[in-house]
Amino acid sequence: MDQRGQAEFGGAEVLGIDVGPLLEPFEGVRRIAVLRGGGLGDLLFAMPAVDALAAAYPDAEITLLGTPLHAALLDGFPGPVDRVEVLPFAHGVRPGPEDPPAQAAFFERMRSRRFDLAVQVHGGGRYSNPFLLGLDARHTIGTRTPDAQPLERTIPYVYYQNEVLRALEVVGLAGARPAALQHRLEVTAEEQQRIRPLLQADRSALVVVHPGASDPRRRWPAPSFAEVAAKAAQDGSQVLVVGDAGEAGLAGTVAGLAGTMAGEAGPDSRIRSVAGQLDLRELAALLQAADVVVANDSGPRHLAQAVGTPTVGIYWVGNMIMAGAPGRTLHRIHLGWATHCPVCGIDVTQVGWNAPRCDHQFPLTEQVTAADVYADVQELTATSLLLRGR
Repeated sequence: MDQRGQAEFGGAEVLGIDVGPLLEPFEGVRRIAVLRGGGLGDLLFAMPAVDALAAAYPDAEITLLGTPLHAALLDGFPGPVDRVEVLPFAHGVRPGPEDPPAQAAFFERMRSRRFDLAVQVHGGGRYSNPFLLGLDARHTIGTRTPDAQPLERTIPYVYYQNEVLRALEVVGLAGARPAALQHRLEVTAEEQQRIRPLLQADRSALVVVHPGASDPRRRWPAPSFAEVAAKAAQDGSQVLVVGDAGEAGLAGTVAGLAGTMAGEAGPDSRIRSVAGQLDLRELAALLQAADVVVANDSGPRHLAQAVGTPTVGIYWVGNMIMAGAPGRTLHRIHLGWATHCPVCGIDVTQVGWNAPRCDHQFPLTEQVTAADVYADVQELTATSLLLRGR
């Protein structure tokens, strides 16, 4: 650094330090593409970086290259993303049966858009960087492992890094200063009205529980979720268990166990499952209506955070580094500290495409107690009711 606080970094002048180097903005940027596939949480991790891009390039149109799930959440709703283009199935970018003609049509359509800037916030770049370069954008930025194809400006991809900060560090390469650490997702009055029939008028509070997670190892045991749900119902709260259609069985198990523990049964029970019954926007509205959400490290927990609802998250410690909520006024974290498989002893902290992984299924968070989780549910319920004036 010289005396003015500037330096050369990757061929560009560093103007200051935010999350990472804040480089000079590119000139003449009117069309931006952001590559972020994956699940709901993956999208929400990237949204603060999209907010930063929108602030840095206010006249630019931003296109998200994402999944049908992302389109369902963002298309046609207020926010920094102007449009969502659904990715074709492509190895390492969007899992599914490869369709070369569909890929070719996608790239032809995207090249016709003549993007000025293409941003890769989808993993280490082994597959996503060549995909991004196929857009033929004037400028490219992103993450990169040592074996990945280079872009115009990159930061090193190191697995254990908070995903929100990683994406913000990437867009700093294009001169985009962080605008916020949390993207706020808007819920419409129409969506609030659609979920109103689910809400019991005599509830003291609404607790929403999501027991699912894409990786079974990240799932806190169903009886533990049920114990928390039962305690909440006994204290007067309505408890709704959520999930997608594939999680309906798990959600039903949790609701059934909780009902038995709490002595609740029948149509007037304070505990029920609504898994598979809501579309994504309705789920967002329900999470916003909740006073507290209890969940694993999963998309619905991140969605609850995005709509401003307090959460209690049950995390494996490695996932906490990458995906944990930064604040503790509205969000609490309970950690599973397991580092080795209890069956074969393999080190589960080793990550990456070539890291060893056993086939044994076990909960990484089993030692987290329901009593500790429910203590935070009680505290956050009181905080939520106070903030809402109830």
